Amino acid sequence: MVVYKSIYRVTKIKDPFKKVKKSCTRRLLDVYPEFKEKIKNSKDALYTALKFATLANAIDLGANPDFVLEEELRNFTIRDFDVCDYSEFKYALKRARNVLYIADNAGETVFDRLLIEELNRPVIYVVRENPIINDAIMEDALDAGLDKVAEIISSGCDAPGTILKLCSWKFRRIFARADLVISKGQGNYETLSNCRRQIFFLLKLKCPVIARDMGFPTGSVVLSRNRNAS
Repeated sequence: MVVYKSIYRVTKIKDPFKKVKKSCTRRLLDVYPEFKEKIKNSKDALYTALKFATLANAIDLGANPDFVLEEELRNFTIRDFDVCDYSEFKYALKRARNVLYIADNAGETVFDRLLIEELNRPVIYVVRENPIINDAIMEDALDAGLDKVAEIISSGCDAPGTILKLCSWKFRRIFARADLVISKGQGNYETLSNCRRQIFFLLKLKCPVIARDMGFPTGSVVLSRNRNAS
């Protein structure tokens, strides 16, 4: 985080990834109707939406600046979860009156929207306070149309994760009271995995350190409940 802030200070560019974030979001909005139809026609719409949202976590310029969007989209039809606590997620969702959804990267926000449309619950969608790498901020969420399906707020934190002590009082209160918390991406897993409340993590494991911590191979596509939940 310090390195990126130093770069921004020297270059005087507040959001150096803005152009590529917008381009990625526009491309994914182009395929939004296609994937909406795939979800609708699948045997289990919720499962398929969860899978697509998790596979979209591969859109990460911080972890893989050389990713090819078209190749990743083709993977959506052939990849599945490697680890999936789906039955536990369905049970938690059934009991939940509301959902807190913590975003990761811009672009994949379009697939977050597809998933939210299948949750059938009031959703608060959480973005970063300020630009950091290609993580989603308020502008990116609005570009993806998240305001049509959720209330959008900032966590108050501009780190590439959700460091609770750096988050706003408003976010911490909502986080504590939410019936169901969904967390996208490695950065959020790194900063929230030790929480004592139940969280469902959706992510693609791109880093061997995180893969080792979760106990799954690098490259795994994961829907996993927080094992530290009390």
